[in-house]
Formats: sequence, C-alpha cells, structure tokens
Amino acid sequence: MGKAASSFIQEDMKMDHVYDYMFHLLTAYSKLMKYKPTVPPNAVELCSETMACTSEGYSKQFMEESTVKGPVDASPCIMQPPYDPQTLNSIVDTKINSIKQVENWEKQYFEQMNQE
Repeated sequence: MGKAASSFIQEDMKMDHVYDYMFHLLTAYSKLMKYKPTVPPNAVELCSETMACTSEGYSKQFMEESTVKGPVDASPCIMQPPYDPQTLNSIVDTKINSIKQVENWEKQYFEQMNQE
C-alpha cells in the first residue's frame, strides 16, 4: 500500500494539477467576493524567477519544476459518484434506521429510570 501511494504521488500528483485546482478554486471563490481588492501603495511585487534565482539545491530545483506555465481552461477533476443511487439510498436508510433505533433505546432507558 505504501509503494502504491508513493507511486501515485510521484506519477499522478503533479504540481500542474495542484496549481490548476488552486486556480479554479480561487476563481470560483473570487466570484463570491463583494469588494474589489486593491494593491497597497507600498507593496513590492515578487516574481517566481527572482525567488528561484536566490535559492540553491533542492529548493531551486523544486521552484523551477513547480513553475506555472499557464492556467488550464478545464475543471480540475471530475469524480464519479462512489455509489449508484440505489446503494446510496440503502446506506441513507440504514443510517436513519440506526438513529431511530438509538432514539428508541434512549426512550426506553429513560422510561425505565423514571419507573424506578
């Protein structure tokens, strides 16, 4: 299981996918904002190239490999539902029945306590 997880991270979990997800997330979030952000007058702009130039070793290598080339105009991922509707309804029904059973046990317990 550890090898499979390591393989997934190394092969499928690329920074491009992470950046695409972050881009789409922030884009969706920005639509909810009610104010217009502004750049403070004393702000200093930093670019990734400037930050990577001063780094060395693995830090520089990571920064260079994770540089964003540009946003992807597609959803970050499309996940299939884990259950078909019938199975999901069965799970929900089981949960509801379990809750009702516990509530009945509680009711019986407190009725028994009041009788004593």
